[in-house]
Parts: sequence; C-alpha cells; structure tokens
Amino acid sequence: MTARLTVALWLLALSLAPAAADEPKAFACSFTAGVTHAYDKGQFTAEKASPLNFGIAGIDHGAQTADLRMAGGTGALRVVQAVNATHFLEVATEGFLNITTVYDKDEAKGGAYPAVHSRHFAIVGQPIVTQYQGFCEAKG
Repeated sequence: MTARLTVALWLLALSLAPAAADEPKAFACSFTAGVTHAYDKGQFTAEKASPLNFGIAGIDHGAQTADLRMAGGTGALRVVQAVNATHFLEVATEGFLNITTVYDKDEAKGGAYPAVHSRHFAIVGQPIVTQYQGFCEAKG
C-alpha cells in the first residue's frame, strides 16, 4: 500500500513539473553573495567570496547535457531535473565537483530564476568549499 502511494505521489509531482520543452535552453547567471570555507590547521574558516558570473548554454534535457560558459573557457555539464529545480553538475579535470541549482522562475523578481552554486575543491591538499546565492536569467 505504501509503495502505491509513493508511486502515485511521484507521478503527480512529475505531472505538475513544467515540461522540458518549456524550459530555457540557456541561462546567464550572476552570484553576488557567497562564502568560502577553507580547511586549515584542523578547522574551517569562512570568508566572503568574490562575485561570480557565468553562462549555461545548449541545455538538452533529453540528453541530460549542457555547456558551461565562463570568461576562461567552457566545460561540459550534466543536467539532472528535479521537481521545481534543475541541477547542473560539472566534474572538473582534477575530479573536483561544482554544482549549480536553478530553481523555478520567481515572477516577483521580474522573472529571474533563484539559483545557488557550490564548488568543492582543494588547493595543495587543503579542502575549500564555496557556496554562492544569486539569480539566473533565461537566454533562449
């Protein structure tokens, strides 16, 4: 009985989610607020992160792929659709992970999409984690 209810709720959630055809094919993202946590000498210390801007283009929900567009170059992204959000995952050459989650459009913010961006990496073996908050605008 519980399994049937779970499946029914899952199907309902999928039916209420916007169709991929209605989703933007690209975003311009701007993150003005963020915090970096660096691990050193047995503890994490926090400091304000610099603003960050980048684009996400060529979004293909069927193939679950997209392209990252930054001033320094491009990268491949994997797309994971969630209820009310789309996750864009980048595995950097070194194996570090960057995740951008773009939530449903907020009409009260002029149609902007609330978004968060997280970076999980290390420099010379010292873990560094950065979390940004901002907005993305649809571009196509």
